[in-house]
Amino acid sequence: MASTFQSDLLCDRVAFLTGGSSGIGLGIARRFAEYGAKVALFGRSQQRLDGALAGLREIGATAPAGYAGDVRSYEAIQDALGRARATFGEIDILVCAAAGNFPAPVLGMSANGFKAVIDIDLLGTFNTCRAAHEHLRKPGAVILNISANHAHIPYAMQAHVCAAKSGIDILSKVLALEWGPAGIRVNCITPGPIDETEGMRRLAPTEESRRRVIQAVPLGRMGTKDDIAGLALFLCSDAASYITGGIYVCDGGQSLSGARDLGAAWEAGRR
Repeated sequence: MASTFQSDLLCDRVAFLTGGSSGIGLGIARRFAEYGAKVALFGRSQQRLDGALAGLREIGATAPAGYAGDVRSYEAIQDALGRARATFGEIDILVCAAAGNFPAPVLGMSANGFKAVIDIDLLGTFNTCRAAHEHLRKPGAVILNISANHAHIPYAMQAHVCAAKSGIDILSKVLALEWGPAGIRVNCITPGPIDETEGMRRLAPTEESRRRVIQAVPLGRMGTKDDIAGLALFLCSDAASYITGGIYVCDGGQSLSGARDLGAAWEAGRR
């Protein structure tokens, strides 16, 4: 059954989200639509986009749009942003949530494997932010980059992701510094383990590996996509109008205990 919008908090605002066809990105898109935003999704799979758009329409979103492409291609992002602007007008909110991941030790990872994650996560975030600048409604525009707590704690089996997310965090701060005078706010969310996402299905594929991950979280559970969406809603609303350049950790306290031997949990889960 379709629901009605819960609030007009983002009424008539336009949000463009990469990685928006699934996982955290789609969770944020749904929350934004519930609060009145017009949403445009960008993702690699047209089939996934079609499913995501159908779900958004079910909750009452008005004419959500989806564009298939790869964030590693600057031209593909440029084209999608141009089409979104032609449909909706200037963009108020940009969310960069596209990400790639797989567990592997450094000596078990090829240069191409390392580069693939850097290109999707870090280069993809740069491409999207850089290409979106001309389409943003300024002042008052908001950019929200989705990183991970890999940015500030080392994880075994995740050198590629740690490097990419660290880059996203500092890129977000530089953009906040450079684009602040134009009225553009730039913030970053660093989630911890979020249930029912592709990342956790890969990194904790069994009940044993899930148990080990949860043991490392002081709050005693994995996060949900709603946990991230709620924080995203706040950061992209007028309630956060004086907040920029921030890195907001949402991981149930997991990062408080330092380095993570994800490899042990993953290997235990395979046995």
